[in-house]
Amino acid sequence: MQIYVSASARRNGTGSKEAPFQTISRAADIARPGDEVIVAPGVYREWVNPKNGGSSDDCRIIYRSEVKGQAVISGAEPVKNWKNYTGGVWLARVPNGLFGAYNPYTDLVRGDWYMPVRPVHTGEIYLNGKAMYETPALDAVLTPTIDKNSWDPDFTVYKWFTEQDGDFTVIYANFHEADPNRENVEINVRKYCFYPEKPGLNHITLSGFTVKQAATQWAPPTAYQEGMVGPHWSKGWIIEDCEVSDSRCSGISLGKYLQPNNENKWSNKRFKDGTQTERDAICQAQREGWTKEKIGSHIVRRCEIHDCGQTGIVGHLGGVFSIIEDNHIHHINNKQDLFGAEIAGIKMHAAIDVIFRRNHIHHCTRGLWLDWQAQGTRVTQNLFHDNVPPAGTELFTSFQVGEDVFVEVSHGPTLIDNNLLLSNCAMRLSTQGFALVHNLIAGSFTFVGRGTDNGAVTLPSPRYTPYHMHHRTELAGFMTFLHGDARFYNNVFVQKPIREDLERVRQADLERAKGRSPDKTPEPNFVCGTKPYDGYPTVEEYFSKFYPDGDRPASPSSDKYYEHLPVHTGGNVYFNGAQPCDKEKNYLEYKNHEINLNFIENNGRYMLETNLYDFLPDFETQLVSTELLGEAFEPEQKFENPDGSPILFNQDYFGAHRAINPFAGPLENADELKSPLAEH
Repeated sequence: MQIYVSASARRNGTGSKEAPFQTISRAADIARPGDEVIVAPGVYREWVNPKNGGSSDDCRIIYRSEVKGQAVISGAEPVKNWKNYTGGVWLARVPNGLFGAYNPYTDLVRGDWYMPVRPVHTGEIYLNGKAMYETPALDAVLTPTIDKNSWDPDFTVYKWFTEQDGDFTVIYANFHEADPNRENVEINVRKYCFYPEKPGLNHITLSGFTVKQAATQWAPPTAYQEGMVGPHWSKGWIIEDCEVSDSRCSGISLGKYLQPNNENKWSNKRFKDGTQTERDAICQAQREGWTKEKIGSHIVRRCEIHDCGQTGIVGHLGGVFSIIEDNHIHHINNKQDLFGAEIAGIKMHAAIDVIFRRNHIHHCTRGLWLDWQAQGTRVTQNLFHDNVPPAGTELFTSFQVGEDVFVEVSHGPTLIDNNLLLSNCAMRLSTQGFALVHNLIAGSFTFVGRGTDNGAVTLPSPRYTPYHMHHRTELAGFMTFLHGDARFYNNVFVQKPIREDLERVRQADLERAKGRSPDKTPEPNFVCGTKPYDGYPTVEEYFSKFYPDGDRPASPSSDKYYEHLPVHTGGNVYFNGAQPCDKEKNYLEYKNHEINLNFIENNGRYMLETNLYDFLPDFETQLVSTELLGEAFEPEQKFENPDGSPILFNQDYFGAHRAINPFAGPLENADELKSPLAEH
């Protein structure tokens, strides 16, 4: 059955084409498996809380915008009762009845791993669609100053402050020369836009909507992970062709359900460390039905996700076996008024068998952050750039520097192939069990061999993290980190000029960290290449410790079980001072060719102008395959497809076929540079 909705309907109808419902919520109340809800252009200021899901992938409930992008689901309401307070500062009194049971202007952002810069609420004020900056004092609204910590410092003088006065929320805002009663001024009043209150509603499609401006709360892995849009602990959703923007915290959540006994337990009780509450949450979910048959297998595709405060996409446990492809994710956490360990364009815990492909991620505090259990995860054919703060941004810690991809405390196998990693820091590698194949890498590797303990100052605090049965959620074991178990094949490394402002932040952190153990010392290395893996054993060196005579086990000794795991290399090429590690094999290093990488955007076409292919050598490289990469050490799992089939890396960034001895890097030939790397 087709159910019709139109915001311009004169009165609420029956859901027929001739008499449509006025709200999407009314259609969501009656939609059943196999139904399609067709939504006409208009603004729908509501929380769509579906009551039912589909019965199978072939019998889903589909919500479709009749015209792509023109059905707008908004968590905000316009405000037109502004009174001039003084100069460019105006005052509005909003009845608290507008908010119902949830007032975003009394609810502070809070939760595990959130580190407040200053108190801020889940509510936002928007001037012509752009979020203004909250301040905890009225004086800062009256005499605003520029905040250089923001990526957009000039707009930080548009400040607001809120307080309660009986049954009213009072908002003071500095609009400068703008008249808020003439401009489009909105405040977000709803926590969600399209998000079921009830878990377990499977096989729903959301297609072609604009979704924006919700008052979402911080979404750590040890809490109910809410988003402006999301499936809420279910299976088989498709979110496609949507524009998702301006969530206070997270845009799309594929994340965790509510565990009342472990809801922000670390920050609320402080008795157990956060890492232990995380392990508890994983084991509890396992007992309560976290399986491949019940959870995950979502698709997020062809969406534009931008201007959210914490993440574009977030998920823990609930996003397993999903595909995230062809999305444009940009300008996440640029206000820098939220700070903590859960911020990125995409932040996924337990991305088991998740495929991230053909996404374009840029201008985010971090690009893609894979935290814990990136087992069977593949990151392929993506474009990353500008995922570090712009020059001139004031940073108070090197943790704010960011990178394109951060893989943290995972045992793998994590496969990263055919990507362009063009930010100043390419990857933060506090992990093991990964492979980098056919990437163009213009940034550095940082935090190699460190960042895997739990932060104790004088006592050991290793992080035990789980690994799983192959292509399943069931737990197979827990282990700490030996580091290494890394593979680098057929990559091109091009050293970018090291920015002086980022180097100053690094030096300041090093000065503050004097006397700490190496694992606790900040280290945003800016030297491109595999150089941080100096001293790691080769495969032959590592395994010879266990079979010194070739045919019998070595004598008992504990030390060899806790040394660094081996590093595999071959076919890598280094330019502009990028440096190989000391035991690199079959590589070429060019010190006399200056490689230019000019990244250009013109009307949504992103092009790379480079002379790289004038100098890229044709030498004896291997065609990389699952067989060559072998198994990730701890889970004893191959670098393979989610269905267990092998991978032959014979297609490049654009899908072109590779030669038997392929060129290093993500492109097989220079002519492909005539096509845009991304187009929006």
